[in-house]
Amino acid sequence: MTPADVSAALTAHGYLPDDGLSTAVFLALELQRPLLLEGEAGVGKTELAKVLASWTGGELIRLQCYEGIDAAQAVYDWDYARQLLHLRAAEATGETEGRSSDAIEADLYQERFLVKRALLRAIGHGDGPPPVLLIDEVDRADDEFEAYLLEVLSDFQITVPELGVYHTDTPPIVVLTSNRTRDVHDALKRRCLYHWVEHPSFEREVSIVRLRVPACSDDLARQVAAAVETMRDLNLYKPPGVAETIDWATALGRLGVSRLDEHSVATTLGTVLKYREDHRRVEQHGVADIVKQAFERGMRTG
Repeated sequence: MTPADVSAALTAHGYLPDDGLSTAVFLALELQRPLLLEGEAGVGKTELAKVLASWTGGELIRLQCYEGIDAAQAVYDWDYARQLLHLRAAEATGETEGRSSDAIEADLYQERFLVKRALLRAIGHGDGPPPVLLIDEVDRADDEFEAYLLEVLSDFQITVPELGVYHTDTPPIVVLTSNRTRDVHDALKRRCLYHWVEHPSFEREVSIVRLRVPACSDDLARQVAAAVETMRDLNLYKPPGVAETIDWATALGRLGVSRLDEHSVATTLGTVLKYREDHRRVEQHGVADIVKQAFERGMRTG
């Protein structure tokens, strides 16, 4: 396998990478190293993990990070309701008579009562292709959880005190994403391969729209990509990402729009801009000017 093979496989599954990203994915697969993707929201970081799972046939296991996340949400927990029902049933049938409290307690901590969260599921995946473990928005987790992740990703093993050590000889494919709301610690970055995901170039964004929205004509794809490119230069609160470009092209197609005009842009802005302040900024800039620039840029190549 080569980076070109990775690029072809991702493209065949609906994701059009640039050479840098294809190479980063190739190395992550070959070296069995986690891949940390940073970049603005909407540039396709999460989508890459989904496409990787589709390509490799592995299960996509997603861990959405947030402030305060801990082992109970990320690694494992015990099904206390089932444990209590089991204990009551044992008492009702007389199974607990004459047994020590330690023996009764040991019965409650069996694997059937274990609730495996994302990290434990990924490491104890069993047979078949390795899963794709997506650790999404790792920058939203706190320092303690990030330190725990570093330990897990270094050894690919998790200890459950009551049951023992879970480990795998075939580690999952790990993709971490960050919108850089804070810096990820150097120790975690050193454990990972790293790639900064940029907004695509104009021509590549046109190709992405054509790939993901086959019904969209080349002219409309170029106009939409050009209009989005113009909006990104307006210092918006939340510049539109590739996902919004695709949504906009899809929405325009459903409405039967074959070329941009002021009315179609004004009435569908909600598919590409998600904040009222950004709508006002576009209105102040002038919808007519965006349409004009979209036609001019869409007619140029390169």
